[in-house]
Amino acid sequence: MEVQGPNEFDAAFAMIMQAQPDALVPLPDPMLFAEGKRIADFGAKSRLPTIGAYREFAEAGGLMSYGNNPAESYKRAATYVDKILKGAKPGDLPIEQPTQFELVVNLKTAKLLGITLPQSVLLRADKVIQ
Repeated sequence: MEVQGPNEFDAAFAMIMQAQPDALVPLPDPMLFAEGKRIADFGAKSRLPTIGAYREFAEAGGLMSYGNNPAESYKRAATYVDKILKGAKPGDLPIEQPTQFELVVNLKTAKLLGITLPQSVLLRADKVIQ
């Protein structure tokens, strides 16, 4: 579902429920990040496992999150700024991809949804919210 602004969420949520999905995965987008709690609450209320890209989503009540560590990405960006300020040409700098990813699991939400997560997932998690 495409959402252009916060005022479109109620209509999108209604369309999602009509589609009867098995899960919900909001894309990593600044507006969706800002509305993470609202999306997580919808997932829990609708009994939809909801997985986001950033730790904050699982902390807000989503079932889990898996994605790059934004703090690490910001540190890497700072090194690029430093190189450019010291005279490097931006076009000459190599493109980097994130190297650090984190998995956060929210067991409270899993319990609410009636989901038992495999021990292998819990062991791989960087953080488990009890």
